[in-house]
Amino acid sequence: MSMKNKLNRMKKHLKQESESGTQDSQEIKNSVNTAEALKNRTLPKADEWEAYGVKPFFFNEEYCLIREVTYPLDFKHGIYTLGELLPVVEMWQNTDVTHPLTAKGHHPKDLFFFDTETTGLSGGTGTTIFLLGYARIMEDKVIVRQHLLPGPGNEVALYQSFLQEVDYTTLVTYNGKAFDWPQVKTRHTLIREHVPKLPLFGHYDLLHAARRLWKEKLESVRLANVEKEILGILREDDIPGFLAPMIYFDFVKTNELQGIKGVLKHNEWDVLTLITLYTHLSKLLQVEAETRNQKEEYEIGRWFDSLGEKETAASLYENILEDSWEACYKLGLLKKKKQKFQQAQDLFLQSYHHKQNTKKEIVGIELSKLFEHQVKDYPKALGFAEEAWGFWKEKQVYSIEKSSPQNYQFEKRISRLQKKINK
Repeated sequence: MSMKNKLNRMKKHLKQESESGTQDSQEIKNSVNTAEALKNRTLPKADEWEAYGVKPFFFNEEYCLIREVTYPLDFKHGIYTLGELLPVVEMWQNTDVTHPLTAKGHHPKDLFFFDTETTGLSGGTGTTIFLLGYARIMEDKVIVRQHLLPGPGNEVALYQSFLQEVDYTTLVTYNGKAFDWPQVKTRHTLIREHVPKLPLFGHYDLLHAARRLWKEKLESVRLANVEKEILGILREDDIPGFLAPMIYFDFVKTNELQGIKGVLKHNEWDVLTLITLYTHLSKLLQVEAETRNQKEEYEIGRWFDSLGEKETAASLYENILEDSWEACYKLGLLKKKKQKFQQAQDLFLQSYHHKQNTKKEIVGIELSKLFEHQVKDYPKALGFAEEAWGFWKEKQVYSIEKSSPQNYQFEKRISRLQKKINK
């Protein structure tokens, strides 16, 4: 059967096979000739594996497979070469701002670009990691290393090989905080008496950055979408990630290598994409960057704002005041906090009258507060409060209840201002 037909068959039966995991697990255990491989310290299809850069790793009565691939620094993966990470890390050393993705204090080789392949997406003890893949950038090359579980009963060897080989400071993942590393910790807990401890480290999860910057631009922020639409990476003959578990089960049962090689290649591209994505995000996050579009400028400014880097945020907002009512509003809030009330007023008014402003009610309330408490112009404060209330009411789909907290706040402000005017 051709690989294409096999993938189509797997796709059709994906649900059924997932639901019969217990039966499949028993079949897998009965089908792997692990004992013979360990007895002779030989690997089934050893020549084919060796040609693909794979060597066995034996530990006690278990074994796993390790594949290593090297890339030159001038290898282009999308819009950047892999070597462009080196000056990016150096750039971070000269940056004083605090940011979750900063590489300040790190060497390029400290960054550990990490991804896993698992037998399911639900997590927990019922899900097994069958492939641990990572990339590290050295002074003259990039090394991709993958640790493959050949079948059940070999996890001690898998994690022994992974943890004794790995020397890292910071993980770089895509959704790794929510899935990959928690799953590693879960599996490690089951065998922790037999393998080294999991070390402490930092963690850069690039999914959060992608959501901030591109959630409105992209249909979804799946890594496949980001690499295609943002990074210019086009994969050819790639195996869909959701088929990886079925291909793995087939590999364990039959020891056929064609499919699992495709899964290894898929994982290899994933970790290389993490290098390209981290390079791209780091360039965008440099304050002096000139490659950001308006939306990226605003979202990165808002990100620094939330981190307490107010000066950096202000400089980014200032770059797009003419085009972004949101940047005017956010900068106005910063000026107000610094008690620069006239500047805040001008920015709020610019934001309020911007033709693209779709949330005039929130800006109107800030103007009402400013005219009431700082300017002491109660009629103007009342006017903005009433207009803001009107904008807010227009957006309500259902009838406004008297007990609505938002409605009550508007009424309370308007009533207070009316009393001040009538004194």
